[in-house]
Amino acid sequence: MTSLVITQKVGRVLVATLARPPVNAINNEMIAALNAVVDVATADDSVSVLHLRSEQRVFSAGADLALIESCFATPEGPDEMTAVVRRMQALYLRLETAPLVTLAEIGGSALGGGLELALACDLRVAGNEVKLGLTEARLGLLPGAGGTQRLTRLCGSPLALRLILGAEVVNGVEARQLGIVQWACPLAELPTFAAEIAARYAAQQKSALAANKRCIAAASYPQGGGYAEELTRTRALYDDPDTRRKVIAFLARRAA
Repeated sequence: MTSLVITQKVGRVLVATLARPPVNAINNEMIAALNAVVDVATADDSVSVLHLRSEQRVFSAGADLALIESCFATPEGPDEMTAVVRRMQALYLRLETAPLVTLAEIGGSALGGGLELALACDLRVAGNEVKLGLTEARLGLLPGAGGTQRLTRLCGSPLALRLILGAEVVNGVEARQLGIVQWACPLAELPTFAAEIAARYAAQQKSALAANKRCIAAASYPQGGGYAEELTRTRALYDDPDTRRKVIAFLARRAA
């Protein structure tokens, strides 16, 4: 079986390359694979930076369509899908609080849960041309794997309202201007630029990185109630007739 995440250690950087064709869709297997990578990175004292990237044409298109389809096809589907979102939240919280630097190299579209994965990382660099967005509102849903919380902390509520409620998609240049990513560069230069960023942070003392990261989080991290609210509202929307109609129509168009 082909690995869903390919790892390579480069100095003090663990490079983790998402490798689930065609769009790095997130399902239970991908969540487990990423959790295993976090286990390796945090257990290795010689790793100071976890660098997430993709070998596919996108960074990640978000939740697996087969999971979404099953959610709306069976009576138990909504509860099962909510459990998957809860696992995504837990994984992303591990990335956010890991005692090392996490970097997302966004070399292709990062949408929905894929962007939420990147938002959970400390640092984000995107290609100028790539597309980023939390587009769940188009389907009568919400970005329940931490998207409403992290985007608001990054950009403030006025911009989060604009982007999430409008299901707006922006490119890498716009994402940099809005504060969604810290850097943007031409796509052809991205791999080299991202590797340079990773190496620069990896040169710092790991214990100092972890201590500074924890103190910065203490200044801005919410008490966690927002994440529970995401799950509650997500579960309710799965039963909303309008949401069900929109999602079923979307899946039918994808299958056509």
